[in-house]
Formats: sequence, C-alpha cells, structure tokens
Amino acid sequence: MKILQRMQMGAPAPERVRPVGARLWRAFVSIFSHSGFRGRPVVRVAHWLVMVSFPLLFLTLITGYGQLLNPGFALPFLDSFAPYTWTVELIAWLSLLGILALMVVRLRNGGVLPWRKAEQLERGNQTGEASNLPRRFFGSTRWHAIFVELVVLGVVICVLVLRAAEYAYSQPALSPDHSALLLHPFTAWMGTLLTGYSQATLANLITVTACAKIVISMLWMMVVGVQTSMGVAWHRFLAVVNIYARREVDGSNALGPLEPIRVAGEPLTMETLEELPEDAKLGVGSISDFTWKGLLDFSTCTECGRCQELCPAWSTGKPLSPKLFTLALRDHHAATAAFMRAAQELEQPGESPAEDANGDFPSDLFTPIPEHSGDVLAALRASGAQSAEASANPLERQLVPEVITPDVLWACTTCGACVEQCPVDIEHVDHIVDVRRHQVLMESAFPKELAGVFKQLEKKGNPYGQAARKRMDWAKNLDFPVPVLGVDVEDATAVEYLFWVGCAGAFDDQGKKTSAAIAELLHRAGVSFAVLGQGESCTGDPARRAGNEVLYQMLAEAAVSTLNEVKARKIVVSCAHCFNTIAREFPDLDGHFEVVHHTQLLNRLVREKRLIPVPPQPGAEKTITYHDPCYLGRHNQIYEPPRELLDAIPGVKQVEMPRSREGAMCCGGGGARAWMEESEGTRIAVARMGEAAGTGAAEVATACPFCTQMLGSAGQIPKQSGAGETDSSVQVHDISLTLLEAVRRGDQPDLASASVGGSNE
Repeated sequence: MKILQRMQMGAPAPERVRPVGARLWRAFVSIFSHSGFRGRPVVRVAHWLVMVSFPLLFLTLITGYGQLLNPGFALPFLDSFAPYTWTVELIAWLSLLGILALMVVRLRNGGVLPWRKAEQLERGNQTGEASNLPRRFFGSTRWHAIFVELVVLGVVICVLVLRAAEYAYSQPALSPDHSALLLHPFTAWMGTLLTGYSQATLANLITVTACAKIVISMLWMMVVGVQTSMGVAWHRFLAVVNIYARREVDGSNALGPLEPIRVAGEPLTMETLEELPEDAKLGVGSISDFTWKGLLDFSTCTECGRCQELCPAWSTGKPLSPKLFTLALRDHHAATAAFMRAAQELEQPGESPAEDANGDFPSDLFTPIPEHSGDVLAALRASGAQSAEASANPLERQLVPEVITPDVLWACTTCGACVEQCPVDIEHVDHIVDVRRHQVLMESAFPKELAGVFKQLEKKGNPYGQAARKRMDWAKNLDFPVPVLGVDVEDATAVEYLFWVGCAGAFDDQGKKTSAAIAELLHRAGVSFAVLGQGESCTGDPARRAGNEVLYQMLAEAAVSTLNEVKARKIVVSCAHCFNTIAREFPDLDGHFEVVHHTQLLNRLVREKRLIPVPPQPGAEKTITYHDPCYLGRHNQIYEPPRELLDAIPGVKQVEMPRSREGAMCCGGGGARAWMEESEGTRIAVARMGEAAGTGAAEVATACPFCTQMLGSAGQIPKQSGAGETDSSVQVHDISLTLLEAVRRGDQPDLASASVGGSNE
C-alpha cells in the first residue's frame, strides 16, 4: 500500500494502461522469455530459474507450517502427485545452481572500492582505457543484494533438506517403502544417507528445518516490508507492472522517438503552445512532475548496473551513471513521498490542514528531508558530483542542482545503451531529457555552448550558423548537375528519391565529402533524385535532445511543411539523427514519409548490380572496422545493411570492435554533445578510437556524419599491428566513400580488365 501511495504522487499517464490485451501478452512474453537479458546467457538462465522458484516453491512454505505440528504433514493430493514433487525438487536444485551463479557473477563484477575511484579515474584519464573504470555494481546498495541472495540460497537449501528428511522419515525400519522413490526423484539419494537415524531424530530435523525455512521467509517479508525502496527485492513484483506499462506496446525499448511534453494530458505543439496557461510547467523540475510510470521506473531498478557498465559517459570518467541517476531519484522520491502526499491533501478544495491544540500547523510538515542513502551519496560524490545545499522546504526542492547536479544531467549522449540493456524496461533517456526540458524552458539553465546553438538554429535554421545559400556548396565539384526541388524540378513526384542532405552533410567538411559521394553513387546507379537546397533546414534533433522542445517543434513543423509542400514520399538520408527524426518523430506532426538510410539504399543497389565495386590492385587490400551509430543501430535496429555493404566491396576485410551492434560504444556526439566540450575524464571519441585501433584496422567506417566528425576529431590514433607495434594510423570515413573508391576503379580499364580476368580463372 505504501508503494501504491507513492506511485499515486506522480502525474497521470493513461496511455500506459491500454490496450490491455496487447500489453498483457507482451509483458508475459517478455518476462517468461527474459528477453531483456541481452548478451548474458548465463545470467539469463540463472535469473529465470530463481524467478520461477518463487511461485513454484511457495506451497512448500505452507507445508512447512504443517510440519511444525506434525513432521509427517503433507499437502492433500499434491504431495502424493508425482508431477508436482518432481517439479519442486527439480526447480529447487536448478534454482540452487542459479543463485550460486548469480552470487559468483556479483563477486566477479563487484567493481573497485570507493576509495580507489580517484586512482582509477586518473589512470583512465592518462591511458584512455575505459576498462580501468568501475562498472556494474559500483554504487549499488550491496547489503540489499547480499540479503536477497542469501534468502534465496537459504530457502532452496531448506527445501532440499526437507525433501531428503521426508524421504528418510517415510521409510519404516523393517520394510522400506521403495515407492517413495517416485515422489523424491532428486533427493532420495540424500535421504538414504539419513535412513540410519531414528524417527525421533528425523522428526526433529524436519521440524527445525521447517522452522528455519519459515523464519527466513518471514524475515524476508519483514525486511522488504520496511525497506520499500529495496528494488533488488521489490522488482519481482514491480517489474511486472513496469514492463506491462512500457512505452512501446509492441514490446520494443523506449528508444527512437522521444515522448512529447504533455500539458494537461495533451502533447505540446506550436498550436497548443499558444494556449498554455501562464503557470504551466514544462518538463520535470521536481519529483512530483514525473508520471507514475516514471516513479515506478525508479522503484523498479534492481541496481544490477548493466546500464552503468555500458554507459559511455560513466566509462570515460564522467559523473553520469544511469543507475546512480535512477537511484538518486528513487531515494529522493521515497524521502519526500510523505511531504508530497501532505501537499496534495493541502491542495484539496474544501479541506484545510489539520491543526494542533494551539491552532498551529504540525511542526514536522516542513522539516528537511534526509540525505540520500550512504552508497548512492558516496558514489555521486566520488564521481565528481557535488550536492547543492538542500532547500529548507522539501516541497520546493528542485531536482537540479539539489538531487541531480548539472554535470550529471548534461553528460548524457542519449545513446540508449542504458535503455537497451535494462531488464526491467526503465526509460532513462526519456527521464533525462524531461529534466533537461525543464532546465532549458523554465530555468534557462544549460551549458553556455548551447546558447549559441539554439540561437543559430532559430536564426539560421542550422546549428553551424551558416547561411542557407551555402547549403549546396558540397555539390560544386560534381561533374553532373544536382536537381533542386522548386528550381530544377517542380516537386518530388518527378524523382525517385528526395535526398535529405542534413546540416552536417551540407556544412561539415567531412560531411560534404559524404554528401558528394552519395550523390555520385546514386547518379552512377541511375537513381533519380533531387535535393531541397536552400529550402532545407534542421530537423530539430539537437534542440530536442538538448531539452529545447519549443525550438524543436518550430523547426520540425517547418521541415514537415516543406516536405509536404514538395510532395516528398521517399527520402534517403545520410545522417542517423535525421533518419530517426524524419522516420520516427515527424509522423506525430503529420509528416508521413518512407525514409531509407543511405547504407540501406546503397547496399540494395550493389546487390542489384547497379553499382559494381572493383577489386584493388594486389597488395592494396585494407582492413576496416565498422562503428555503429547509436541512432541508426540501437535506436532503429539497423545493423546488417552497413556490414553487408562493406562485405560486398572487394579488397575489404571487415573486423569487429569488442563493442559492436547492440553493445556498441557511442561516438560522444548524441544528445547535442557534439557542440559541448568534454572537460572531465577521457573524451568518449578517444576511447572509441582506442577500441578501433586495437582491432588492427586501417580505417573506421561510419554511417553518420556526426560519428565521422567526432571520431575524426579524436586525433590520429596509431593502429596496432599483428606484432603489437604501431603501424600508420586509423582513418575515419563514411562507408559511401569506401564504396565510391571501389566503384571508380571500374573507370580504369586496366583494373577493370584485371578484375574480369581474375573472376574467370
């Protein structure tokens, strides 16, 4: 009831309840398939076994109560029903193995001790080795996990001992009952070791073991009843509701598009913005501004640290940990729940707060809330965050900077690794962006670098601050004309694709090369396309991820209006962020288009033989490693087309970095971080390039201009040769440039003929 009351403090979220049937089915599939445990097969199996032991062994607790009075007590029908007894014994043994495996995993991944944090951070800063930094269980409340693990271990051991003792107790000394073997298939061997003891001794063993099992079980119930913020225990109940209420009804993660700001239940748009009341709150500024689903997210956290382990900010020495962010909000919510409830009662019309005998309000209503739990506070301080002085009135306590410091909030790249890895479907990115929204729109508090970006987006329609007339500079050196809609072509119905160049593709030096390469490849393949030229503007992705939802709405509506005006239907984009925004977020603004990433289209053109890459001269082959852009991979599940395209280029040997596909590391440019300085720890791009260099690859292939920009700016990192020495350096290019180089080789008769001759032999 206490947890339910705490969740009721949040704002309504009616869209998280229906459709009931679809949500129930997806929750059932997700929970019983354990699909959230990606890339961790041992943990997945072990946790599943422990999970199912909870309901399947519950009836043994009832049997234990009966055995306190009668050692020979058995549940009617069930304890003589072989399928039931087989299930109980099998799951008891398997869950014993499962909990031991989980305990070993926790011991092996316990992270470094808090007092060694500074030492590890310093070494990580010097070497750029993210592996030196604490991961997973650092900052988790360890006694919570140890207590729960010992409870499970104790219960299953008691069950197995009881089953063995029951078998021995059922064997008369003169004529053993061999039929009992059928009911004790996996514990009879233990029971035979006890058959030499007297019935009285066995009866005492059963009574004592049953009592121990009951005490352990009741102790667990008492502790979790008092510690309602113990996520590692309560998640077995709360996770069911949290997964049921997930953002995406189809069961996918809360990635791709962001949730819109809702005011009085309605999404914020340019139309509704004009009708906002003066006292409207945008974003999340205090704990009560979260929806009940957000509050449930925080209480459901199991402190497993999977999000922390893969977070690029945390692993490179930044103060942000998705886990600690969640735990800080959970503890703050638990500490302020009573005050929030009292505030709601004070606001009820027609009611007044209770007064004491002197006619005064209760003196403890506005007492300061307690600090965070020791582990979380220590972890936050150790990671460089400094807690601001708490407000005297807990009802006025702002999340930033009093609970979450600005350094923590703005370190997020919105890469989605935390969301993708979370087994209980916590929506970290949405919550971080919601807090950013309040800071930007209500407090005007954001990194100084973003002030210029916002101004340039508003005035120039791009974050680079370039004039619209320069949007076609990338095409100046092409030997064929690039049609511009509204100038050379009336509308998009006259061409097969509208090529959305994007701001980076139009203004960044490397982005210009990528745009030109894509245009040339489309031209060579005979694909008709046109661009918007000066009519193109930013999709608004940097503004939205930075929390400036109003600016995003303005830019997005303008872009959607332009696309609808030119009758665009099929769009090819080179930027992963533009791809995500146009394909996944523009539909909310009546922008419905068929969007394809350039690697998808180029891969299809190569498969159809409309583009024919030619092998290089012998000895000119090269090794390439592919970097997965977060907004193409994790956010939109496009992993294979870029790799298939690389595999189709002769003379290219592809190698994978240690972290790739779903587990790929961010380049550091998402969440508007491309325009912010990294002043703490190792640069994310440097750490990622270090991983690339470790593969021995000569080139990093990318599929997003921001990845090219960020990784390229990390400096020339020496690659590792087979002997462990350095040899040249790792270059960064878009895949389209690698493909164009191979296709252009077909223009050279000697190479083309050599290729044909070689293929015939």
